[in-house]
Amino acid sequence: EATEVNPEEIEKLYAKLKKEAEAAGYHLNPDKAMVYELLTGYLVNARRYSYPACPCRLASGDREWDRDITCPCVYREPDMREFGSCYCNLYVSQAWNEETIPHPYVPERRPPGKIRL
Repeated sequence: EATEVNPEEIEKLYAKLKKEAEAAGYHLNPDKAMVYELLTGYLVNARRYSYPACPCRLASGDREWDRDITCPCVYREPDMREFGSCYCNLYVSQAWNEETIPHPYVPERRPPGKIRL
């Protein structure tokens, strides 16, 4: 299985997601090392499953079943509204970045019945 990720791929994806996030009013987490780990998982999942399953969740390999966790997942919006961050802390708000709001643990919103092991 070819899941090796090179730094240039991560940089390119980082630039793309940063631009998309900012256009949508979001930001990427300022902890670049953590973000690069997540983006590595994103790229590995995209290769493994042929879709970018959320890097912080277990994907089933069934694109339709995992539609809700294709990054950015459908839970990002409610997580951002409530916590200023998505579940994996990849996407964050300006207030989160400026530390003017707390950084609580963001609970999993995906229904237990959607999680296949």
